[in-house]
Amino acid sequence: MNALNTTAVERLTELLATLGMQAGMNVDTPLSNWIAGAVAPGQGEPIELLDPVTGLPLIEYRDAGAERVAHAVEAATLAQQEWMSLTASERGRRMTTAAWALRDHEETLAQLESVVAGKPIRDCRGEVNKVREMFEYYAGWCDKQHGDVIPVPTSHLNYVRHVPYGVVGQITPWNAPMFTCAWQLAPAIAAGNGVVLKPSEMTPFSSVAIAMLMERSGLPKGLINIVNGVGPTTGAALTGHDGISKLVFVGSPESGRRIAQAGAERLVPSVLELGGKSANIVFDDARLDEAVAGAQAAIFAAAGQSCVAGSRLLVQREVFEVVCERLARAAGEIRVGLPSDEATQMGPLQNAKQYRHVTAMIDAARQHGANLLCGGQRPADLPADAEGYFLAPTVLADVTEEMAIAREEVFGPVLVIMPFDSEEDAVRLANATRFGLAGAVWTQDPARAHRVAARLRAGTVWINSYKAINVMSPFGGFGDSGFGRSSGLEGLKEYTVAQSVWVETAPTASVAMGYGNGVG
Repeated sequence: MNALNTTAVERLTELLATLGMQAGMNVDTPLSNWIAGAVAPGQGEPIELLDPVTGLPLIEYRDAGAERVAHAVEAATLAQQEWMSLTASERGRRMTTAAWALRDHEETLAQLESVVAGKPIRDCRGEVNKVREMFEYYAGWCDKQHGDVIPVPTSHLNYVRHVPYGVVGQITPWNAPMFTCAWQLAPAIAAGNGVVLKPSEMTPFSSVAIAMLMERSGLPKGLINIVNGVGPTTGAALTGHDGISKLVFVGSPESGRRIAQAGAERLVPSVLELGGKSANIVFDDARLDEAVAGAQAAIFAAAGQSCVAGSRLLVQREVFEVVCERLARAAGEIRVGLPSDEATQMGPLQNAKQYRHVTAMIDAARQHGANLLCGGQRPADLPADAEGYFLAPTVLADVTEEMAIAREEVFGPVLVIMPFDSEEDAVRLANATRFGLAGAVWTQDPARAHRVAARLRAGTVWINSYKAINVMSPFGGFGDSGFGRSSGLEGLKEYTVAQSVWVETAPTASVAMGYGNGVG
């Protein structure tokens, strides 16, 4: 018997029961779905979750299925009407109250996320704080979505309102389920929509817990519905439902294309937040201590399972060798261990499929001539029972532009270091990708920093920093990194439609045909 796996199963069972009791409910089944203010078991085939630490079974729940999705859309439709019957100020107050209520449950949520997603507990605690921050921020926008008055050349008063879509469908990934759940939910409900959200089938529970706790704290029942299941069944039912007016997806480019196609068939718009192959550029005048530390955080945080991971480090040739040497040494000192250990800096990859993908890309790169500076295999000092998806921080040099490891998203703790000779060369290399999500520039020359940042085809660019992300600032990309924006005011606007209202103010209304008479 694997002691680590037994402990994980016991912890997960206890955490799910604790969250149910904290929400005032007696939950005797997994938190598989949250629909119309209640836990609703799935009706489809069983889905087995594996423990990222051991690779052994963790828990089983059932796929939601089309009927559960239909029930969720119906509940969201009714709750959205109730939500919009409130004043904007009241909606903001209720969102704030619900967000503050999360404070009493943050440690339980963090522990739940750590067990299921395999993320270090200290990282999960930070993400719980971000969850509350997102709802607090958008609560403040509820009564500030002002319209405009247009001075049209007629006798009409013309004003523009921003109205919600109605019910939106959202699909979030397994790498940061709790964070991306709040990232999408908060602006959607602040704009006045109801939501049906499907997390990854591999990380289902934290999203259910957030919806349950927030609705028990003042949001209308059914405003937030969570359905859990696989893409071909529950996902397809969600994207194809006539009651869904907009689709939002966070995940891979391949799945994003399918989501966009499903929406296009019904003429439903979508927002896609997809992958990245972000370039982290280090010039020879950079403060190397800071640049090396930033490069580590850019790729090895969350075991590299981040869409904005700085997976390509472009280093000016004059300092290339010293940066390679320092990074390889520093990467070897990162503590890889159990997610529950307070000292762990990097946990396992989340699932077996991703582990196989990452290790296969490392092997292919080495076969094509890449030089492995460190990592590339399981760490040697893990507990005997930790037989899951652990991979040591990996650094590769002698990588060429043609290699797949330099072009394709790895989504793991793998850094490729490539040299460049000039500013022009650095920009060319950075933009030599079909992705366009993020990038960074390290230099002490402010003019060059701004000049290079302006030329990078990336939705987010950092200067002498990396991975600074906040709900107040827009986030999204170009190309295979998707379209539309999450977070910030731009993210809020993704969830509304501009409605133009014309009011005739003339003593006698003009209804004659023809634009010249003031009627289009």
